[in-house]
Amino acid sequence: MKSVKVLYVFQEITPYLEENNMSSIGRNLPQGIQEKGKEIRTFMPRWGCINERRNQLHEVIRLSGMNLVIDDNDHPLIIKVASIQSARMQVYFIDNEDYFKRKHVLTDDKGDYFSDNDERAIFYARGVMETVKKLRWAPDIVHCHGWFSSFVPILVKKAYLDDPVFAKAKVISSVYDDGFTPAFNLEIKKKLLLENITKKDLELLNTPDYINLTKFALKYSDGIVVESPKIAPELEQHIKTKKAPVLEYSGTDNYVEDINSFYEKVLNNSADAKK
Repeated sequence: MKSVKVLYVFQEITPYLEENNMSSIGRNLPQGIQEKGKEIRTFMPRWGCINERRNQLHEVIRLSGMNLVIDDNDHPLIIKVASIQSARMQVYFIDNEDYFKRKHVLTDDKGDYFSDNDERAIFYARGVMETVKKLRWAPDIVHCHGWFSSFVPILVKKAYLDDPVFAKAKVISSVYDDGFTPAFNLEIKKKLLLENITKKDLELLNTPDYINLTKFALKYSDGIVVESPKIAPELEQHIKTKKAPVLEYSGTDNYVEDINSFYEKVLNNSADAKK
């Protein structure tokens, strides 16, 4: 029996960024799931504050070199990789000088969110998709963590639906207490009008704030994981209306075991739905 393949799309992973709830999950979950016998690939943005020499990042030439067009502008896609030796785990980094050279993650030195975070997130999502295509590695599950990964679900379900690499993939979105302000620019919808994506698909982004962006990710997800003890009440209520399986927050004691079982539930749920 072939092993299940899980693609992780993270916003943060320690030790590359400071340790917090999300970055700790980014470090420990892929390792734990790999030790359960599943195949993994793990991605995060190559934030400019990451020390490449200390963390031994190096460019993967065979995967780099593509240009992604966002809002009629070409942006070179650079792929880097590093290893967490103790976990026997590689991390792929999506890089681009326009979007990720700055020495901060999501906010400037005054704490204000960058005005182009929408484009940065779109570039990251598309960069992950194109890199996985080049790897010719077809995931069974795509597990997204953090609002910065919120454009991945619609890409899997719409833009890459006909691609054999993603045709059978099930998407799981993890919801954290990780909001942002202000809302994105309304031009975001135009930037997302890729092949197979229509204006109707993007209606939730008529007001492109954190709440609607999260709802947008959940709309195209086959499973939902609540990762924080408290999330926005509106999202809490919204999740209750979803038909997709939900794994409620239950702490960290049996986290990897719970997630591993949840993956099987989502895969089986999809199989049952086809009968």
